[in-house]
Amino acid sequence: MTETDNLQVEADRGCFVCGCDNTAGLQIQLEVDSTNQTATSRVLLDQRFQGWQGVIHGGILATLLDEVAIYACRSLGEQFVTAEINVRYRKPVPVDATVDLKGQIVETRRRLHKVASRIEIDGVLHAEAEVRVMCLDR
Repeated sequence: MTETDNLQVEADRGCFVCGCDNTAGLQIQLEVDSTNQTATSRVLLDQRFQGWQGVIHGGILATLLDEVAIYACRSLGEQFVTAEINVRYRKPVPVDATVDLKGQIVETRRRLHKVASRIEIDGVLHAEAEVRVMCLDR
């Protein structure tokens, strides 16, 4: 038995990415498409999330890729956690860019889902991730 077998999570609207009660967070809204097992969002990333001058911090991008993967899985249930994430940065994301987030389940094995996540600007890929997400509902 692993620790995740007994992990209990509770939604409290305090999530750094999507929590509407987290005033320091991003407070983004994600749309879930249960039919296609996808999630999407459009987000303006301002200077608060800067790494190097004029460029959004890679950790923020990884966080967004993770969140859209979790929401793609929410097309199947409610409680999920990231088991593994592998991020590839393709192009720098400039400060004040509006990015499109896309996540789609590409494979499911029991309680583990493989999700492809993307960050695009005007249809151009800037970052992508392969995310393994574990379902806690089942």
